[in-house]
Amino acid sequence: MATIKDVAKLAGVAISTASYALNNSNKVSQATKEKVEAAAKSLNYKKNGFASDLKRTKTNTIALILSDLSGPFYSELIQGVQDVTTANGFDLIACSSIGGANSTATKFLQEKRVDGAIILAHNISDEVTLQSARKGFPLVVLDRKLDSDFVYNIEVDNTHGGYLATEHLIQNGHREIAYVSGPYNSHDNNLRFQGYMNALNDHGIAYQPKWKIIGDFTREGGYRTTKMLIAQRKFPHAIFYSNDEMAIGGLEALRENNISVPDDISIIGFDDIQLAEYVSPPLSTIKQPKYEAGSLAVHVIFQLLAGEKVDHHYTLSTELVKRQSVKQRKLPEPIT
Repeated sequence: MATIKDVAKLAGVAISTASYALNNSNKVSQATKEKVEAAAKSLNYKKNGFASDLKRTKTNTIALILSDLSGPFYSELIQGVQDVTTANGFDLIACSSIGGANSTATKFLQEKRVDGAIILAHNISDEVTLQSARKGFPLVVLDRKLDSDFVYNIEVDNTHGGYLATEHLIQNGHREIAYVSGPYNSHDNNLRFQGYMNALNDHGIAYQPKWKIIGDFTREGGYRTTKMLIAQRKFPHAIFYSNDEMAIGGLEALRENNISVPDDISIIGFDDIQLAEYVSPPLSTIKQPKYEAGSLAVHVIFQLLAGEKVDHHYTLSTELVKRQSVKQRKLPEPIT
């Protein structure tokens, strides 16, 4: 394994200079930082997150890396991870990936400050994930599919869930169906959109690009995107929000504009967060097994740490939850 001495030698600088550069100190120039970083990358050098003379091989800690710690979607997932982690005598660190490559979360991965990690964060790149995974340091990803000996995938069947949501709207007489999307780089969102497209195609409904609006999986994003839809000259029959938080924000925008759900328009969400059944009207949605995904993810890590062989890929099912936000569309009266 490469040491900082090796990095300094390859970069042609003193060890102290290499250390300053790798810690992003302003004591060295940008050119020197880039030279040292290039040397470190070529040697696959990984900084030790602890003191250099502290050779810890086990931390008894698992990291859960999430895009956002505050969203209601994450509470059940965190609980699933926490229950299994505690039962095995380990600690759990849940951290946000805000900051991407420069975040604390990325340091946990690259510096092996924990014994394993679970990732549900679209702004942690595939490159960082693959570079961080190594023998003895298992990673479980919940929001993408990666091919690596040391990365394990647990996915919800988002494509089928997206299909179920769209088909439910179609079966209730809706043919002009808007799709309020999550972030463009969200793997889960892209699969939900694929399910939406599959359902349209199977029912002979042409896709209209104007009905796809990009949101950000937040309540505020749902509010804003719904206001954009309202501002268009022609309003859809129904809206499929790619998560419940955006659907709840959309409900508020519709209410402000005196558009009744489900009398004037039907809406459906995705996730089945706890709040979904308490809004007015209660939200039809796609239920995904959040607690089960979290508990399975950390269980896989413990199996790997114990030297057991496990599958590299697991898929969890989704189901349609019918509430009161979707209604059979009344067709216009025929002209006589």
